[in-house]
Amino acid sequence: MRICIAQTGPVKGDIQQNIGKHYALIELSASNGADVIIFPELSLTGYAPRMAKKLAFNRNDKRLDTFQKIADHRKLTLGIGIPTREKSGTCISMVIMQPYKARSIYAKKYLHPDEEEYFIPGEGLNGIMGSNPAIAFAICYEISVPAHLSHVIQSGGSIYIASVAKSESGVKDAVERLSHIASQYSMPVLMSNCIGPSGGFLAAGSSSIWNRAGILAAQLNERDEGILLIDTETDEIIEKYLGNNLQR
Repeated sequence: MRICIAQTGPVKGDIQQNIGKHYALIELSASNGADVIIFPELSLTGYAPRMAKKLAFNRNDKRLDTFQKIADHRKLTLGIGIPTREKSGTCISMVIMQPYKARSIYAKKYLHPDEEEYFIPGEGLNGIMGSNPAIAFAICYEISVPAHLSHVIQSGGSIYIASVAKSESGVKDAVERLSHIASQYSMPVLMSNCIGPSGGFLAAGSSSIWNRAGILAAQLNERDEGILLIDTETDEIIEKYLGNNLQR
């Protein structure tokens, strides 16, 4: 399986422009053989808590239909960050689209205290996809919550993907934490972060992949949109950027 994390610079509140950015990164990922593509936290709206209620998606929002068509046609699994509208409030969610399957939602259960004014916790812990390998999802603050990690391990998660929106200092903490998770549980760990202005801070990119020993295998820079892709069978890694055709 080829799993890809995308690093995008969302324009706060501009969903249509962000959809275009997603298309470009999906095309770049698919052209390099990706099977799964995961985007940062709230990637379609930008991390904008004060605007989240207004920007929230319904679960069957037609604006997501084109992504489902891409998933079907290209045989891709997509994980895209959106706020979702629930009966009692707004959730920070990842919509997961698989080829010819009904879309599913993983809603962030563990919120940072700063988020509680604007969001409600997701119900349940259902962020496990597939088997052999089983991919486990975490959304930002959840990587620091022991109960979330316990659920991942007890549910048989064998690849851990964190979808985040983090500043430079937040990235430093996340790198330490995710490296520890990778080495302690001997599983590949990936982190998809955004770049640019985000919710009152500057998102610092540095989307990363750690191997089963907890060693940093690859990391994007802090300023450009791009992708990191790992082949879970061969451990081959592909690193590419949009726009200026940077690649390593």
